[in-house]
Amino acid sequence: MTSPLTTPTSDGRWTPRLWGTLLVLCAAMFLDALDVSMVGVALPSIGADLGLSTSALQWIVSGYILGYGGLLLLGGRTADLLGRRQVFLVALGVFALASLLGGLVDSGPLLIASRFIKGLSAAFTAPAGLSIITTTFPEGPLRNRALAIYTTCAATGFSMGLVLSGLLTEASWRLTMLLPAPIALLALAAGLKLLPRSEREKDHDGYDIPGAVLGTASMLLLVFTVVQAPEAGWASARTLLSFLAVAVLLTAFVLVERRSAGPLIRLGVLRSGSQIRAQLGAMTFFGSYVGFQFLATLYMQSLLGWSALHTALAFLPAGALVAASSTKVGAIVDRFGTPRLIAAGFALMVVGYALFLRVDLDPVYAAVILPSMLLIGAACALVFPSLNIQATNGVDDHEQGMVSGLLNTSVQVGGAIFLAVVTAVVTVNSPAGEGASPQAVLDSYRPGLVVVTLIALAGLLITLTGLRTRRDRPSVVVAVSTPKEAERVAVRD
Repeated sequence: MTSPLTTPTSDGRWTPRLWGTLLVLCAAMFLDALDVSMVGVALPSIGADLGLSTSALQWIVSGYILGYGGLLLLGGRTADLLGRRQVFLVALGVFALASLLGGLVDSGPLLIASRFIKGLSAAFTAPAGLSIITTTFPEGPLRNRALAIYTTCAATGFSMGLVLSGLLTEASWRLTMLLPAPIALLALAAGLKLLPRSEREKDHDGYDIPGAVLGTASMLLLVFTVVQAPEAGWASARTLLSFLAVAVLLTAFVLVERRSAGPLIRLGVLRSGSQIRAQLGAMTFFGSYVGFQFLATLYMQSLLGWSALHTALAFLPAGALVAASSTKVGAIVDRFGTPRLIAAGFALMVVGYALFLRVDLDPVYAAVILPSMLLIGAACALVFPSLNIQATNGVDDHEQGMVSGLLNTSVQVGGAIFLAVVTAVVTVNSPAGEGASPQAVLDSYRPGLVVVTLIALAGLLITLTGLRTRRDRPSVVVAVSTPKEAERVAVRD
């Protein structure tokens, strides 16, 4: 239920407190994205200072992903049951403390632990923040505008993190860990005054403890298995047994959810074709982009010899384009609907990735790299806000946290799985021996770029199945509560 202190005025204008609420939520999402992108550039300096091996450095990144991706389902439902404001503020405080810890420790294991705690806290702030927006802003143009600004802050944070990490690492890698702490504390102080109070769900059918345990365990094991698969081997006994265990846990989770009176994930939500397309679109969108960024960064730094800052600036046009579009995407969604925008964005993304295949060892940035960055930036500006809008439209307030957690889980799991796949493809095609020529290394990157392009193409094809021939057909998710209503929606979709 919306708060009278934060609802828009009768003429649709936003009150100062409404803007303040949105800015607090945007700050948390900005920090999540900023933290993910900043740490990558700092890894070599961290390894040299703390004496960490390459495998240990990997866990500085993977620890965050493990905590974030593994606990999102639990985080989303917890926000619904215990109160979105309470969950958001507590998790944001934990995020700030973990940032301080990460910047002050002198031990690799403690740094990895702090990263896991930060990922864990983000698993609660992300779905809680998104559900606060969807329950504060009424469905339609006002919510579309708010979600466009919110998701743009995530993309902007990711892009700025690359630039800031290049600058801060020059002074000390510890600054990249400490920077989020004061921002998080300021957002926490503002949130205590501005965020609308939300009551705990009173009429729920109990706490789904078995579902929470099985859902969290299956997601943790899935992310862990995918992260470790390139090192252990995709066909190794350990990897295959881990995937088998994931399948068993997920099967048990589905059986428990079908029988639970108050499930962690109400499976009826997934009867909607629009919801399924939003979840699969989120997986392919983020998975393809993470794979592209990984390969493009290797290409620029390892083969072209660019500095971390130079590389970050090469990505900046994409982020700047996303930031510039933040206030306009909502109106475009109102006019054309989410399926058309998602399809258009995926089409731009496919073309952008395909154009990047032209790179060589002596590229002209403006002619070869910049067009790809601009197309990918335009794609992100269209796809990411539209996916969030499509996933949350038509969902009851008491299930917004659940759907938000599900969407963020799709994003993180898609990123982990497809990055591992792209890495495996590059590894298989890498030249043997230490003295491989730069051209041979570049040639080993191309199959990975082809896979990235195919992932985005799969996202486009999935989206095209949902396009309506008539513009007046609603492009929203209907996640109704009764089985009969859900059945009618499934037939219609």
